[in-house]
Amino acid sequence: MRKVSFLQAQKEAISEEMARDPTVFALGETIRTMSTTGQWEGLVEKYGEKRVMDTAISETAILGAAIGAAAAGMRPIASLMFVDFMAVCGDELVNQLQMRYMFGGKIKLPLTILAGCGAGRSVGAQHSKSLFGWLMAVKALKIAVPSTAYDAKGLLKAAIRDDDPVVFLTHKLSARESSQIPDEDFVVPLGQAAVRRQGKDVTIVTIGYSVNVALNAADKLQQKGVSAEVIDLRTLVPLDKETIIKSVQKTGRAVVTTEEPRTGSAASDIAALIAEEALEYLDAPIKRVCAPDTPIPFSHVLEKAWMPGEEALISAITQIM
Repeated sequence: MRKVSFLQAQKEAISEEMARDPTVFALGETIRTMSTTGQWEGLVEKYGEKRVMDTAISETAILGAAIGAAAAGMRPIASLMFVDFMAVCGDELVNQLQMRYMFGGKIKLPLTILAGCGAGRSVGAQHSKSLFGWLMAVKALKIAVPSTAYDAKGLLKAAIRDDDPVVFLTHKLSARESSQIPDEDFVVPLGQAAVRRQGKDVTIVTIGYSVNVALNAADKLQQKGVSAEVIDLRTLVPLDKETIIKSVQKTGRAVVTTEEPRTGSAASDIAALIAEEALEYLDAPIKRVCAPDTPIPFSHVLEKAWMPGEEALISAITQIM
């Protein structure tokens, strides 16, 4: 085992998959010309300019080219920098990525879309969204959001090997965090949640950087005699319903937290799932801990207040205990 950062883990995943499969290539804005740091470091020197391609500043062109390449048998990795910019290539994202279903499965679309997400860096509303619920509404997409460097590598390798489009999101506050990963090759299957902490009183369902928030809140709740179970979904699509329902059956209480405005959030869909499939096991109402229904503030102080944090999560859990 060795300790690596999120970005190093992603770089290893990309490099190893490019070495394993000659159809894998990457394209995006400045990934070649600014590849001295992060997940692109050294890849152009290793694999050449035909497999690590700079593009125009056009998300529409990047995703459109990736879709065409995937349909023709390649496995592109499209870098869109920020998930907010996916709105620029709306037609490609919402319509053209469903091509496999339009042709009865006769073609595949094995492409991975990399983007940063999340607030906490004071970069404004145009660069800080998560869009979990918005992306879940787009069918034919799989959505992976790692919370550890281990998952950043394992989930990304699974995404690149998958025959469907996968949106792979990395939270800005997670990018420099590190964790232990094995030296040997490994893959984290899409659609398999992880129970990060066992508990008996309440289930916290979350994903991405919010897993860290949930674990910290669970530590503080334990000091008050409340045992919280923390589920890291890892992927929103496919969603590991079985792990969620099994935990709620055990604890009898559920809180769902995601870093996005409450209305239209992934948290709302997951809460609805629990209500539909595990209502008889609940001893209290389901709680959602999300951000306010506002754009993300630029001010660091307001942004911190906007982000769903430990205090909000502890308050919600205290209410239903």
